[in-house]
Amino acid sequence: MRKTNHLSGKIVLAIAVGIIFLSSCTKKDDVFNNRKISFNTGWSFHLNDSIIDKDTIGTSTKWRTLNLPHDWSIEGKFDEKSPAGYGGGSLNGGLGWYKKTFKVAPEDSSKVTSITFDGVYRNSEVWVNGHYLGKRPNGYIGFQYQISPYLNYGEKENEIIVKVDNSKQPNSRWYSGSGIFRNVWIETTDKLHVAQWGTYVTTPKVTAEKAFLNVETTIQNQNKEAKKATVTTTIFKEDTKVTSVTQNITIDADANQVVKQLAEVQNPILWSDEKPELYTAVTEISLDDKIIDQYKTTFGIRDFKFDLNKGFILNGKQVKIKGVCMHHDLGPLGSAINTRAIERQLEILKGMGVNGIRTSHNPPAPELLELCDKMGFIVMDEAFDMWKTNKTKYDYANDWDKWHKKDLIDQLLRDRNHASVFIWSIGNEIPDQWSETGVQIAKELAAITRQYDKTRPLTAAMNPPVNMNIDQVTLQFEKKNVQFNAIAASGVLDLIGYNYAHQTYEHHQENFPNTPFIATETTSGLQTRGYYDAVSDTVKKWPVRWDLKFTGGNPGNTVSAYDQVQAPWGSTHEATWKVIKKHDYLSGMYIWTGFDYIGEPTPYEWPSVSSYFGIVDLAGFPKDVYYMYQSEWTDKTVLHIFPHWNWKAGQTVDVWAYYNKADEVELFLNGKSVGIRSKKGDDLHVMWRIPYQAGTLKAISRKNGKVVLESEIKTAGNPSQLKLTADRSTIKADANDLSFITVDILDDKGILAPNANNEINFSLKGNGKIVGVSSGDPVSHESYKGNKHTALNGKCLVIVQSDTKSGRLELTAKANGLKQATIVITTE
Repeated sequence: MRKTNHLSGKIVLAIAVGIIFLSSCTKKDDVFNNRKISFNTGWSFHLNDSIIDKDTIGTSTKWRTLNLPHDWSIEGKFDEKSPAGYGGGSLNGGLGWYKKTFKVAPEDSSKVTSITFDGVYRNSEVWVNGHYLGKRPNGYIGFQYQISPYLNYGEKENEIIVKVDNSKQPNSRWYSGSGIFRNVWIETTDKLHVAQWGTYVTTPKVTAEKAFLNVETTIQNQNKEAKKATVTTTIFKEDTKVTSVTQNITIDADANQVVKQLAEVQNPILWSDEKPELYTAVTEISLDDKIIDQYKTTFGIRDFKFDLNKGFILNGKQVKIKGVCMHHDLGPLGSAINTRAIERQLEILKGMGVNGIRTSHNPPAPELLELCDKMGFIVMDEAFDMWKTNKTKYDYANDWDKWHKKDLIDQLLRDRNHASVFIWSIGNEIPDQWSETGVQIAKELAAITRQYDKTRPLTAAMNPPVNMNIDQVTLQFEKKNVQFNAIAASGVLDLIGYNYAHQTYEHHQENFPNTPFIATETTSGLQTRGYYDAVSDTVKKWPVRWDLKFTGGNPGNTVSAYDQVQAPWGSTHEATWKVIKKHDYLSGMYIWTGFDYIGEPTPYEWPSVSSYFGIVDLAGFPKDVYYMYQSEWTDKTVLHIFPHWNWKAGQTVDVWAYYNKADEVELFLNGKSVGIRSKKGDDLHVMWRIPYQAGTLKAISRKNGKVVLESEIKTAGNPSQLKLTADRSTIKADANDLSFITVDILDDKGILAPNANNEINFSLKGNGKIVGVSSGDPVSHESYKGNKHTALNGKCLVIVQSDTKSGRLELTAKANGLKQATIVITTE
């Protein structure tokens, strides 16, 4: 039997034959559920990989079946000569084709059917039944095509074809991925319906007693006659109805109409980063007492401002933004979006105390913002990495004139209801920032932003807002002949956004007395997880000139995990945070970066293929500096000592400790005290320099003489066994959910072997598959999509994905000379 998909109103899924049947329905509870359904399964894919293919497909084209989202670049081999360059992760782009056949029920011929792509990288073109729908160059913004006029209804099949052209390289400064890498949806509505991204909920006045809501809804009538309808918006807190407002309208044929409604919420439960409380607005359109459309909008009620003297104020409380910048890739999963993978990243960051995310440097996947709404992150939603001037030869600057207005408007419409979005960023390190041309573009973008959302401030990430002296940073700033960045001086921004330049933060109020502060990008510290020079201050930092070869590195393109190596434009982690925490008017910062990411392997080139900037490595394993932030940014009791304790006898070793809630830390080596240390002034760590002796290193923190916490590191023997630990032992049988399984290499006493780099082989039994492997090593060229991987400093990660059958997954890890390990994951 042929595998087809049958589209309509109510889902009945017959997995055995691969057919999705839908029939129209009018039950109130089903209207919303049937409006938008996933269109991810059962696609065919072809990658043009020969001269013969050129840019065409035909009857002889070979296809493979897959589900979306999909990133074909992550499946390839690392290539030193890749046109994507080191910045692009040394992984190739190319030209790919996707196609899918499906059926549409006859009763839907009177409805409106649209296909929505959340993101396709890049230069996508779409056809339905041979009809050309359009092109979208920008890979990061969602778009929708109405396909009703071109569909066959009943038993005759439909075919959709998507061409994705990521062949012109380089077009990005980091790893972009290639393909339909975000979700795809089919939307079926009545001809009278709420438009795409058609609601806008704002809370112009919020008090503890009452919140006033403005709800603007764009209604679209695609009938050939005017319609009289009723529009009802009901506000819910979870499943409890809070309030409702109804309005009768008359809308002309083939017209759009904005319906404005006012509502009040008594004793509102406010959204905050600590308690992210959400509401839902359900908009219903009725004709003759029959509900024909239902549209849900999630939003939060909160009151905030950026104050010149007190920084960021949320619901009347001063909150320091403790954020990180994040690229869109998901490490070994590449750029193919997965909700659980994003959620895991955010959970790890929350554990560190992070309360902010910057979507560097592009519109994020919708799932990221949905999770930030639910989990409590203060998001800077960024639009562009360049305007009219290229950063790489084939980047978005080539599409700027034709597409920037449309792309920005779509981002604003899509994202403006999210409770987590607090700041719009119109650009990152724009080459035009020092010129009058840049000022004019900034004014245009600001006007567009304020037209569609006046509730949030806008900024630009400038490097830097003020001219700096060569002794403070680098020659690149000294070459400018202006005192202030042209955009910063123009007055167009609501927040002055600083990329680095932490030396100038304490002069912000004198430089920009009328505009609040935000550090849009900071730090650029560099570490390889688990790699240490025995004595921390023997490692050189970067040279002053960023364009010179990094001479302070270590063997194998490693960088010491002590917080001491930095990019010349940035600082160590401790240095910038010391400044930010000191002054109320410094509203907060977004660190470069939360996680390592594929591409941009600063400070090295080949064979490095991923970054060193992350506080967490590519596999999701925290580096040591994670615990410095945890000690500063959370209420958790922290005592973290490092490095590992496997060195040469007599070797001098620096031992660092991050701690909180204590007056002092005492260090013991094999039971003998080697000294008590206390943080002085604005210190963020303490240190002992001691000769190595095998055994046990033990730290005890004390407050008023009483023990607060103890921490031990022991010398490991030879590696002898593997240990598997899953982040979740039960996952959903939905063909999307993931279990992230950590592999530790241990000695015979169960101590982590910190220098073990064994190759580990994986096998999986059951209804699922291995979808990613990684050790976090920036130099590894092993495939992220294989069934084996080499550990880095005693650790490795394997990612297992469910299918649609419940049961059990049995993962086994083996390595030569080590005792194997097995773990069971339940799917339900």
